[in-house]
Amino acid sequence: MKKIERATVIVLDSAGVGYLPDADKYGDVGSNTFGNIAKECGTLELPNMGKLGLGNLTEIAGTPATEDADGAYGRAAEKAQGKDTTTGHWEIAGVIGDKPFPTYPEGFPAEVLAEFERRTGRKVLCNKPYSGTAVLDDYGEEQIEKGAWIVYTSADPVFQVAAHEEHIPLEELYNACKIALEICGEMSPVARVIARPYIGSGKGDFTRTANRHDYSVVPPRATVLDKIKDAGLDVVAVGKTSDIFAGQGVTDSRGTNQDNKDGILKTLAALKEDSKGLIFTNLVDFDMKYGHRRNAAGYKAALEEFDSYLPEIMENLKEDEILILTADHGCDPTYEGTDHTREYVPILVYGKNIKRNIDLGTRTTFADIAATLEELILGNEGEGSFAKDLY
Repeated sequence: MKKIERATVIVLDSAGVGYLPDADKYGDVGSNTFGNIAKECGTLELPNMGKLGLGNLTEIAGTPATEDADGAYGRAAEKAQGKDTTTGHWEIAGVIGDKPFPTYPEGFPAEVLAEFERRTGRKVLCNKPYSGTAVLDDYGEEQIEKGAWIVYTSADPVFQVAAHEEHIPLEELYNACKIALEICGEMSPVARVIARPYIGSGKGDFTRTANRHDYSVVPPRATVLDKIKDAGLDVVAVGKTSDIFAGQGVTDSRGTNQDNKDGILKTLAALKEDSKGLIFTNLVDFDMKYGHRRNAAGYKAALEEFDSYLPEIMENLKEDEILILTADHGCDPTYEGTDHTREYVPILVYGKNIKRNIDLGTRTTFADIAATLEELILGNEGEGSFAKDLY
């Protein structure tokens, strides 16, 4: 049985490769994050991901299919119901959700907000699904005037709290989010509570800062991160990865300034260290800055920036190490609305010693990634592993 000392997983947050067969249940038929960005912008040139087989997964103008991929390529369907960050990451790590988290299209129940106000000592504004930037324009000035929280949600199971950094201290905001997570756990389940601090002088000038913080519920079962950590190995979490798993299974958390480049550079730094186990990176810009904001040109530029760093990332892999590029859901910026889209995610695998031009096909669950990591790093063979296809 082949074993390796370390693997690196990079989640290109929301970079889907086409709608799933059940996308009609989510209103997402026709979505294709990679493909539609290329159509909208005329081209999407990703030569390095293209060499790994990205163009074999869906039609991408500017990134054609290849008959001689430098690694293994495939796509995976999400088995759990939903299309949110938490559900997607948990499934990548081997925990398939038993039932979807509820969403709150009419806002949170009155009793939830009343308890939140009572325990935090501040009133609440908004309480609706909202764009994270539009909500600041519409409620920011009132929030400053009244000293209230801006509470909003989205199509995802999230309770978001916005507050102006210069009027409400960050620590108070963070503490309020911890309180919200407790309340929601008792009364209205969510996957995450997100602190959304911002600055600015008035409507049109408000901008969110890099001091965002996510407070997640704990996974219901052990993930592959837990298993690797329990084996005495390293689990280095870059970006918001640790937040998504509520710190479970993480030995070293390296947050970023909510900037893809910072996440890439921190991943490169981790690759140059002598850790053994797993490096798990989330690059959130694709989703947060471009997918939700329907900015196809920005998404294109961010993908092309990441692709330009890929040769350096690959070069810094040890001889006996693999890199897996994937996503946690889609967020097609050309599609209707501003929400995530129910899509296949790519699986692109590179290693200096793995086989070339391997078609991994369509996997029935993201959890095949976890099964593969567990087999290669820990030697535990499991259902869905594609480890033997690689060597």
